[in-house]
Amino acid sequence: MENKLVIVESPAKAKTIKKFLGDDFIVKSSYGHIRDIEKKNLGIDIEHGFAPDYEIPDDKKKVVADLKEAAGKVKIVWLASDEDREGEAISWHLSEVLKLKKENTKRIVFHEITKEAIKNAIANPRDIDQNLVNAQQARRVLDRLVGFKLSPLLWKKIKPSLSAGRVQSVAVKLIVEREREITEFNSKSEYKVFGQFEIDGNSIKAELNKKFKTYEEAKKFVESCKDKEFSVKDVSKKPGKKSPAPPFTTSTLQQEAGRKLGYSVSQTMRYAQNLYENGFITYMRTDSLNLSTLAIGTIKTNIIKNYGEDYLHVRKYQTKVKGAQEAHEAIRPTFVDNETIEATKQEQRLYDLIRKRAIASQMADAKTEKTIVTIGNSTDSYSFIATGETIIFDGFLKLYIESTDDDNQEEATTMLPNINIGTTAKTDKIEAIEKYDQPPSRYTEASLVKKMEELGIGRPSTYAPTISTIQQREYVVKESKPAKKRSIKVISLSKGKLKESTTNENYGAESNKLFPTSIGIVVTDYLTAHFNDVLDYNFTAQIEEKFDNIAMGKLAWNDMLKSFYKSFDKEVNTSLKEKETSKWERNIGNDPKTGAPILIKIGKFGPYASIENGDKPMYASLRKNQNIENVTLEEVLDLFKLPREIGSYKDDTVTVALGKFGPYIRNNGKFYSLAKTDDPYSINIERAIEIIEEKDEKMKNALCRTFDEEPDMQILKGKFGPYISYQKKNYKIPKNINPEEITLEQCRELIQAAQEKKKK
Repeated sequence: MENKLVIVESPAKAKTIKKFLGDDFIVKSSYGHIRDIEKKNLGIDIEHGFAPDYEIPDDKKKVVADLKEAAGKVKIVWLASDEDREGEAISWHLSEVLKLKKENTKRIVFHEITKEAIKNAIANPRDIDQNLVNAQQARRVLDRLVGFKLSPLLWKKIKPSLSAGRVQSVAVKLIVEREREITEFNSKSEYKVFGQFEIDGNSIKAELNKKFKTYEEAKKFVESCKDKEFSVKDVSKKPGKKSPAPPFTTSTLQQEAGRKLGYSVSQTMRYAQNLYENGFITYMRTDSLNLSTLAIGTIKTNIIKNYGEDYLHVRKYQTKVKGAQEAHEAIRPTFVDNETIEATKQEQRLYDLIRKRAIASQMADAKTEKTIVTIGNSTDSYSFIATGETIIFDGFLKLYIESTDDDNQEEATTMLPNINIGTTAKTDKIEAIEKYDQPPSRYTEASLVKKMEELGIGRPSTYAPTISTIQQREYVVKESKPAKKRSIKVISLSKGKLKESTTNENYGAESNKLFPTSIGIVVTDYLTAHFNDVLDYNFTAQIEEKFDNIAMGKLAWNDMLKSFYKSFDKEVNTSLKEKETSKWERNIGNDPKTGAPILIKIGKFGPYASIENGDKPMYASLRKNQNIENVTLEEVLDLFKLPREIGSYKDDTVTVALGKFGPYIRNNGKFYSLAKTDDPYSINIERAIEIIEEKDEKMKNALCRTFDEEPDMQILKGKFGPYISYQKKNYKIPKNINPEEITLEQCRELIQAAQEKKKK
């Protein structure tokens, strides 16, 4: 007899839990939150303690009705949503909406979906933690206040349809500031000197411990090596060790999955969610480094069995993240011995990463020996240094090596042979190479998560949605850019001959980096100027700490909101009262043809360039990958090459132009839209003819009938059935009229009736 109802937030989780419960349990899903703050208005009663006005969305009404019916038939309802603040809020909303009685309701939590964890949770139920609920409500209400109040300001001051978000706007600011650092970076070059020496029959490469600022200095040194004899001046060996990284938190999992597997943060969280709900890993939203005693015990057994006692080193990691919350474990496999699981290829790869990281965290340090060989001569104060590293004991490296965010990772150090002090080092080649210093790296999704965590901005549950949102809103784009080429100078000495040359090197390649868009830059500047608190990193971190204090019962959520809103509302009202200032614009130079200034502006449809030529200004939209701050005059002049003639077809010119709805081709009085993959500035006549013929063929197949007496009148086949097309307007054909038999007079009557109806 089913007399107990368990409610979770996803069908996958429900299916897994059902396997561990008896026949007297019904398990149902709420499909996430069942209600939210109403969308049409602010939905918050500011005068009465910031009380939210919750509503059940239309797509959840059937779910709620089903849950109400099920709850009415059982004695006990078990609320088993996730154990973080969001999960606690889901349970609270369920108890409120389903009108559950406290004595018949039990809240259970677990950080892994295994038989033992579920049974333990059932045996140790608790009440809903109202402090956690209040912390979630405070975040939700604060974010609604910020978004609802700031967005209309952006519509008025910048352009329609923009939106602002508390954490999202701060994340965009990080990316904008990094872009400006890169733009302002002045790359300088210096000369590094490398020597290739033969020592006891071994070829050794070493680098001079001095860099030269000018070409002349480098050349002078290389020339001076011509008649010098080099020998080994010193050999030192230093023992070292490498320790494993701790098991994964949400942040480090997102970073490592991005670096090793190429997953975006949203992909990582989606795959991790599936792994958790199917019982393969522990809860994936955590900033704890803790592993349970049971988990450490099973990992210990696994290491001894597969690698031996020498590879075991049990560790207890301490969480050091600013404002760390949630008392559950780090992310680990539920059953360490399971190397493979029934999952998709992507999920299996992520599981493998989680498993190896958890096991490696309890493995022995790797022992290394670093060898440093110093090569010099009797006259110079500088020396060539060769470095090698030998792994004496691989330890955890046998299983797992952590990646880094560094784009310019050093080459792996090589092993050096046994070398004795005083041994002659025969010079094969001395080479000075021009090297440029590198600007700061743009953020990847992974490195942005790392930066946000360092600053205390956001929490494990917010990183992925924040990074997804700023891309969806087109404040930031994720792009890869090919390398550029530049010439570098090289001075080499080989077999007594000096050679001066130049060669090309690739630089500046970008792979899946985050770039701010023009709108992202303008919005950031406006918000920073008028709402500096909202975009201040310390202030944002302090807000997170206040949410933590609410969760611990140390702060009343209404008081926290009241304190924030007082100054925030004042800033909003001040900004609203400000007279319209001149819109954002940048003078980029002058048009070579007319001499008129060219300005970059922000308009209703985004950033554009304007040639301010008196009564005849010309306009051109910036391309999506162009940025208002660093687009060049040359790039802008390219935009005014449209419309351009690219050839002819069917005795008429083929012209490419840019219209209100994007780029198009014009030929024989007809218009053909370009595909998203077609560039209007580089498209050729062959591709244009393809587009024309494809559309003409499509129209031909869509044509149902024409009338000799009225060439503009056509009966066409559309997505929703046949219709009348007349003078670039469309009119419905009623179902009781056969489109194959409709007369010209009937068409005119239908058009007239439609026009009169529109007038009314």
